[in-house]
Amino acid sequence: METATMMWTTALLLLALAATTSIASMNTQTFIVHMDKTKIAAASENSPGNSKEWYEAVMDSITELSTEGEEENESETTAPQLIYVYKTAISGFAAQLSAKQLESLKKINGFLSATPDKILTLHTTRSPQFLGLEPGKGLWGASNLESDVIIGVVDSGIWPEHVSFQDQGMPPVPSRWKGACEEGTKFSQSNCNKKLIGARAFFKGYELATGGIDETEDYRSARDADGHGTHTASTAAGNLVANASFFGLAKGSAGGMRYTSRIAAYKVCWSEGCVSSDILAAIDQAILDGVDVLSLSLGGSAQPYYSDSIAIGAFQAIKNGIFVSCSAGNSGPSSSTVANTAPWIMTVAASYLDRSFQTTVKLGDGRTFQGASLYVGKPTDQLPLVYGKTAGDETAEFCIEDSLYSKLVKGKIVVCQRGINSRAEKGEQVKLAGGAGMLLINTENEGEELFADAHVLPATSLGALSGKAIQKYLNSTRAPTASITFTGTVYGKLAPVMAAFSSRGPNEVGPDVIKPDVTAPGMNILAAWPPLTSPTRLKSDKRSVLFNVISGTSMSCPHVSGIAALIKSLHKDWSPAAIKSALMTTAYVLDTAHGQIVDIAFGNSTMATPFTFGSGHVDPEKASDPGFIYDITPEDYLNYLCSLDYSASEIALFAGQGFTCPKKPTMQPGDLNYPSFAVNFKRNSKRNSKRNSVTFKRTVTHVGVPNVTYIVKGNEPKGVSMVIEPETLKFEKPGQKLSYKITFTEKKRTTSQESSSFGFIDWSYLNTYHVKSFIAVTWT
Repeated sequence: METATMMWTTALLLLALAATTSIASMNTQTFIVHMDKTKIAAASENSPGNSKEWYEAVMDSITELSTEGEEENESETTAPQLIYVYKTAISGFAAQLSAKQLESLKKINGFLSATPDKILTLHTTRSPQFLGLEPGKGLWGASNLESDVIIGVVDSGIWPEHVSFQDQGMPPVPSRWKGACEEGTKFSQSNCNKKLIGARAFFKGYELATGGIDETEDYRSARDADGHGTHTASTAAGNLVANASFFGLAKGSAGGMRYTSRIAAYKVCWSEGCVSSDILAAIDQAILDGVDVLSLSLGGSAQPYYSDSIAIGAFQAIKNGIFVSCSAGNSGPSSSTVANTAPWIMTVAASYLDRSFQTTVKLGDGRTFQGASLYVGKPTDQLPLVYGKTAGDETAEFCIEDSLYSKLVKGKIVVCQRGINSRAEKGEQVKLAGGAGMLLINTENEGEELFADAHVLPATSLGALSGKAIQKYLNSTRAPTASITFTGTVYGKLAPVMAAFSSRGPNEVGPDVIKPDVTAPGMNILAAWPPLTSPTRLKSDKRSVLFNVISGTSMSCPHVSGIAALIKSLHKDWSPAAIKSALMTTAYVLDTAHGQIVDIAFGNSTMATPFTFGSGHVDPEKASDPGFIYDITPEDYLNYLCSLDYSASEIALFAGQGFTCPKKPTMQPGDLNYPSFAVNFKRNSKRNSKRNSVTFKRTVTHVGVPNVTYIVKGNEPKGVSMVIEPETLKFEKPGQKLSYKITFTEKKRTTSQESSSFGFIDWSYLNTYHVKSFIAVTWT
């Protein structure tokens, strides 16, 4: 074995160009390295069969190259360190390299690219009912829940003893499962069972990026110290648990969307974040293990797909028939903030359920305001109200550490503005200073968003309009007072409503694809929680709960992951793109009052758009029988990347072996067989009066009843006309494919026209099927 490695190292050196830099860099960084293995293997017959050994030989070769021509005292003292060898997600590895070692690596024949490792961030009782899932019926019928579906959750780990993950009555683990239950700190193989069938931890990249895991705050294993991973896993696939609640709030039967699914937990997120090389290693392993669905409630800022590790890994997953669902991000309401935008990923926005945790704030002048809180206790008395300089120093309006003065706030209610520290931390600071309560007010950017938080003292969140009114009251009253009353759980609220924090389009990376794809419940969601992690995650908070209420697109994502598992168990032969199409074209955009879904970021009257909700709110039962679907093969996605003018080496990151872009383009980006339409027009100058026009093609596959004819109707985006050919699609049998073209032509524009407009087309058969596709037109 050693001889083979030496021979291969020699071959690599012969393939490389000599390094000529004179001074070695002592600074090292972790890189995810993509290699064209076929080029190097073709250059030598001595290639080791074991890929890890082969990459170790690569490390040895660049060590020799990077020290060529140097004096002994100049040579690098730190050898390159191999961290991960990827087997399915990419052809390549992760390694810690110096700048000079990286330059030497670039000279190896077969090198494609090296991406610096990045630290990414983590981005839910009532949900099943709100989504129309009923025990014993439809997707929750006994026959559909019996088939084995494995959901892989890439997150902060899992609390294996939780009742949501017990395995009573479950059949044996399917023989196709290749995963493992890895041992580590307070985690043994016995922690896995027939429900939680796999658990692994990935931390090599994290330790190199941060210096190590703080084992006083986290477990060096798949055990969850944060709570996020336990919450998301139970939202997707947790058992049905009767009488679940948060101190009596939101009481009911809690369960995952596909509550009979198996769970495999892949821990990649630690106290300071989630590192790309670890995430890619988890995706790589999940593919090998045999998951059916991958759920990732994490991400960073959007970036080109060829430098996006999640996009690259997810592509290999969908090539293996694995549905991949990701959170859209929590950077709303700013535009063009949506993350995880690759077209093969299901990108999920967040919206409200019809449930709230209501409070009432009463001012001394008699006015009242509605808020939200998870505080469980008696109402406050009418107490003095303080804010800003009447509560502490110049930073007291934010209630940050040491900003509040006990002599000013003791026994009083403190007004705190959002920003700088967490919402729960503000309440902690008020309590430490002797305050009796807190009003947490939004800025204009957060709008009328109402987070329900598990505050450590009587406290409530309030919208921006309420906040302004309270600030005005404070400035105009000598002795302002307020009280807080806690109503508890309230049902029947207007829903869905788009959450202000939910990241928005348009899609900066791929403007020819509307993102996000759909929205799902993500605001104030109750789900499982580790009993040793307090509901606020504050060290001073000593409460223990089995279920917690938190918010984010992190919570909406596993809803869709679980729903995808439901559809996959019903339609075992459907591709990930087919499932995605069904969820998108059957989504709805009307709330419980039959009005269009509202965007809470801009008040209670601003309508949300496809840049906020994608194709609308998921409807699981309708998605199970969509009529027809827009299918997309891996090769279709590769041709799409070709249409983006990606280079051969960039395409190779996704394609692997045996694919080259056609010499003549076969499609424009907008021809990707996507279930929605993104139209991008250039603004014409006054001198150029030519109207923009573009034609896109779509091919649909019938999956409904035989002998049906669909008729199309449309709602044109403002400023654009549409022509659809043909206007009818006649299907004789399931599996039949038919195509249509749609032409968008700009009408005469006015200077006051907005930069975007929206519409849709609806293919319908009687009242049995409605297959809707949304349209977003953007002028740049």
